[in-house]
Amino acid sequence: MSRIKNALPPREELERLIDAQGHLTIRATPNAGANDIRLPADGAPAVLNVRTTVTPEDGKANDAVLALLAKALGCPRSALTLVRGATARDKVVLVTR
Repeated sequence: MSRIKNALPPREELERLIDAQGHLTIRATPNAGANDIRLPADGAPAVLNVRTTVTPEDGKANDAVLALLAKALGCPRSALTLVRGATARDKVVLVTR
């Protein structure tokens, strides 16, 4: 059986989670079964759940998370900067427009 490819959430939904300073709060899950972005549930804190299949070695998972976010937001990878949480699961990303 082939794995069902997960669709990325709509760009508009992701952009609503970016605050006035351009920060996006995410919770990264490395070593996941598939690359995926999940929106927060209604009433939950505005934290985006980003899952990647890459292992957290030498910043590779961070690069994979940022690349997946760039694809979902429709912007170049260079428009995203990891501001906080390089070695933590909870991260803050600056989105430059």
